[in-house]
Amino acid sequence: MSKLETVVKDIVDEMRGRPHRGEVASYIPELARADPKAFGLVVVDADGHVVAAGDADTPFSIQSISKVFTLTLALGKIGDRLWTRVGREPSGSRFNSIVQLEYERGIPRNPFINAGAIAVTDAIVAGHQPREALGEILRFMRFVAADDTIVIDDAVAASEQRTGFRNVALANYMKSFGVIENPVEFTLGVYFHHCAIAMSCRQLAMAGRFLAHFGHNPSTVLPVATPERARRINALMLTCGHYDGSGEFAYRVGLPGKSGVGGGILAIAPGKASIAVWSPGLDASGNSQLGQLALERLSKRMEWSIFGA
Repeated sequence: MSKLETVVKDIVDEMRGRPHRGEVASYIPELARADPKAFGLVVVDADGHVVAAGDADTPFSIQSISKVFTLTLALGKIGDRLWTRVGREPSGSRFNSIVQLEYERGIPRNPFINAGAIAVTDAIVAGHQPREALGEILRFMRFVAADDTIVIDDAVAASEQRTGFRNVALANYMKSFGVIENPVEFTLGVYFHHCAIAMSCRQLAMAGRFLAHFGHNPSTVLPVATPERARRINALMLTCGHYDGSGEFAYRVGLPGKSGVGGGILAIAPGKASIAVWSPGLDASGNSQLGQLALERLSKRMEWSIFGA
């Protein structure tokens, strides 16, 4: 058994016995159905070897992890013009905060908070019908994961639409400043649905491989993003990927990562591996409690921190 296989197996065994697992998200009612005892971990290394353990093939709602892929897609469509509508700085506020929008005249602080991701989604919609834009996002997810079975969980999307009043407020506030260009209901419909994409840890780790390999998808040898763009997306994941817990994640784990309130985290060890972990219990910042701990242990034992061993 390789070192990586041993490390992954040991971490999953350790996480199974942890008594304090955080709280499952309940503000989106459908997410409250997740099993708090679930835990999965998958690592795809530079040679394409897949090391999986735990609930590695159980689909879950990726939620805000989808923002990594919509950002990649939007940058591919309109390039750096995107940055006139959304910033690149950490927020230091809750992921659904409206406070900074008031100070900064409708420009979201970064593309990974809810307001920023809504603005990015609006750039993808760009005058298309919502169904067309959503189809483009889903096709992109299937392409980077090399898996045509990835779907949207319609029950989760409907649950978000019924309860997403804060996101409606964010979108309308940005609309008042001209940051949102399309009908708010179009953009929000696409946003709620791409956050409701369901993937397993195995699928998610495969989808993130282009970020670990300088913009290229090793499965197809096709470029997904330029090396410079992949590096910059990783930088944003490191500084903004865990909302107001991003500094703590960088301190403890030392890898670019993006969390979702479904309990998943996509982490990237540049040049080495794409990693996906899932544990539905969240900490106070809305990030997977055991997922962060598992990644901290993985990074330390494999000496993968970008800041050195």
